[in-house]
Amino acid sequence: MKPMRLYMFQTGTLQCRRCNISMNAGLEDYEIPVPWYLITHPRGYVVIDGGCAVECASDAEAHWGAITQVYRPVMREEEGCVQALEAMGIAPEDVRYVLHSHLHLDHTGATGRFPNAVHVVRRREYEYAMAPDWFAAGGYIRKDFDRPGLTWQFLDDNEDGHDLFGDGSIRFIYTPGHAPGHASFLVDLEETGPVLLAVDAAYTMDHWNEKALPGFLASTVEAVRSVQKLHALARKTQAMVVTGHDPEAWPTFRHAPDYYS
Repeated sequence: MKPMRLYMFQTGTLQCRRCNISMNAGLEDYEIPVPWYLITHPRGYVVIDGGCAVECASDAEAHWGAITQVYRPVMREEEGCVQALEAMGIAPEDVRYVLHSHLHLDHTGATGRFPNAVHVVRRREYEYAMAPDWFAAGGYIRKDFDRPGLTWQFLDDNEDGHDLFGDGSIRFIYTPGHAPGHASFLVDLEETGPVLLAVDAAYTMDHWNEKALPGFLASTVEAVRSVQKLHALARKTQAMVVTGHDPEAWPTFRHAPDYYS
């Protein structure tokens, strides 16, 4: 039986401007990490998001189109989620679940890459990604997630706190605002204790500390209230908090092949 561990990876970085991450923060160049996660669980391997699609390593503009004028991926092919797991001895066929915080282009690198996986996402997010409003359309690369033969599990609005294995180890926390169906994750580890993966519910510690709004929003009010909801959860569980794209906080965590257990 595999012990439960949390591994933190990244598919390189995104080059952008500071205002793309912190609203009204300025036009200076800014570079952010693109994290994703692997959880080894006694009942199977679980991938969260997978970062950017590996195609971005060779020709990001061909894969993403005009949005690369705003967000420019910088990654190597070996940073792709499949390649990184294979380097650890994990075959694509061995991944049981792919969990989606949301379906923005820097979070769908694992979609359709693991042939036996169930892809879990909030129904609200999937439906919005298939027909986004004009201002959000550039953030969704439909060819990443609209693939034949995928097994989807859709979570409805009454399934906040969905418990993936029924043992309290991995829970979906509904945190809309950045995207209509955004989810964060509470991972309960034996030694480390609870880890709260805020993902894009809080890009950076400035956003987490309510000193800035994120540079992209579907709903300002929902984004603010989701951070408040996560604060309450972190206080209750005494969780270690991991924000989504913080270039200062991200290096302070253990990165694969190191892990939290």
